[in-house]
Amino acid sequence: MASAESPAEISGTGLVVACVILSLSFLVGAPGNLLVIWTILKHVKKRSHTVVLILHLAIADLLALITLPLWIYSLANSWIFGQVMCKATAYVVNACMYSSVFLLTIMSVECFVAVRYPFASVGWRRKQALHKLLFGVWVASFLLSIPVIPSQLLGDYADLKMCTFKQYNSDTEEIIFLLLETLVGFITPLTILVICYGCLYSRIAQMNFKSKRKSTGLIAAVVVGFVICWTPHHIGNILSLVNIGIQRSHQEVAKNVEEVRETMTFIAGALAFVSSTINPVLYVFAARSFRSSLRETGIQKLFRHISSTATGEGNKDLCFTSKKQTSHTQSSQCHTESKVQIDLHIDICDQTST
Repeated sequence: MASAESPAEISGTGLVVACVILSLSFLVGAPGNLLVIWTILKHVKKRSHTVVLILHLAIADLLALITLPLWIYSLANSWIFGQVMCKATAYVVNACMYSSVFLLTIMSVECFVAVRYPFASVGWRRKQALHKLLFGVWVASFLLSIPVIPSQLLGDYADLKMCTFKQYNSDTEEIIFLLLETLVGFITPLTILVICYGCLYSRIAQMNFKSKRKSTGLIAAVVVGFVICWTPHHIGNILSLVNIGIQRSHQEVAKNVEEVRETMTFIAGALAFVSSTINPVLYVFAARSFRSSLRETGIQKLFRHISSTATGEGNKDLCFTSKKQTSHTQSSQCHTESKVQIDLHIDICDQTST
């Protein structure tokens, strides 16, 4: 049995609001993410893992945002770009959704490991495994988005061509696609994020390193923004699953659920693109605490600051004495560790002594 989804009826005012939101997202987000990419590539030579992840996140956001002019034009007029372009743009946006949530999850897990298990974090950095992991993220994102290609199609709506229709060959196929997108692309990563930041909360509050606390807070803000913006989309997926489950036994309730879902589609679509816009804005606000000069902007200092405060980055050979007092001997040892690791030693020792 084939099933098709179509958008709810949108008033002229709603279309204007949609076009304004999407236009602002493009005008702010596209140059903003370009600025982030250019700043990191041009001015941050020694990049920590966090900065590299921010770079890839900006690339994913930019890829999604460059499709916006097509969506804006189709809302204001009609989709004139053909079936292939319809599938291609939907595919790119979906792949960028997956890559963004995967990148944020990696960023948060690394932050958790760096704070709770700093020496394990150093080992991970020395193995230079990040590039392989990033390659896997992008490949997985585009592979997981393949179901969008056959399901996304053009449809007629109010004498207009719209690239907002989805068609499935059966209810089972629709359930599989929706579960895949919501479980892999949202619920599982969100669970990991909640666990990481839940475990980090008490530790971050006690940290004496203001620089590390700023970096962690910035990452947390980016994660919260992503969750807020993508939650309505995945709630819509869950409502679709509920509708499939009750459409035969409770037809009237199923009809009401579908109406709610269709109404949310408009809001969810706009918020999904807003999520690609807010990150550069967050970086700019975070960079305000850094005094800029004629040669260097605040955002340049922000990314250099994040790189310099990452655990295990910028290691320097530092010799310090570790004295172990026993009843017979007193020994000294010389170690090569990063300054941040030594600060962690001092912090842990201070807490132990008190």
